[in-house]
Amino acid sequence: MREGLRVGGTARGRDDAVALATLAQWDALRAVDRSPGTSAREPAAATFQGEQAFGTLVERLVAQGPVERRPGHGRRIRHHLTADGERTLAAGHGVVGEVLADCFTGLQAEERATLLELLGRLNAQE
Repeated sequence: MREGLRVGGTARGRDDAVALATLAQWDALRAVDRSPGTSAREPAAATFQGEQAFGTLVERLVAQGPVERRPGHGRRIRHHLTADGERTLAAGHGVVGEVLADCFTGLQAEERATLLELLGRLNAQE
């Protein structure tokens, strides 16, 4: 799946490049989207990164345009997706959907439904 999300080139034969270069960048956009207006702590934890590593990644995203930083309370900096970031995230979701569909084509519809149910149970236990 990592290769399918790599963009800037082609993703599993796709010619339309999503404006991101790595899975880590797309994951950072997802984390910022889930926690808009938070400091780096929450999205860093959600992406399994330290705050400093996440900050470095977000600096690149700010320079590319999909994320903006706004002043927060005290010295905190709040992170938000820009309109470009929202479009990029949506395009990335489309790529993920295609890659996941490719990954599970060997399963029948009933088997995919069972897998989804089982994964949902595991996720609920967390």
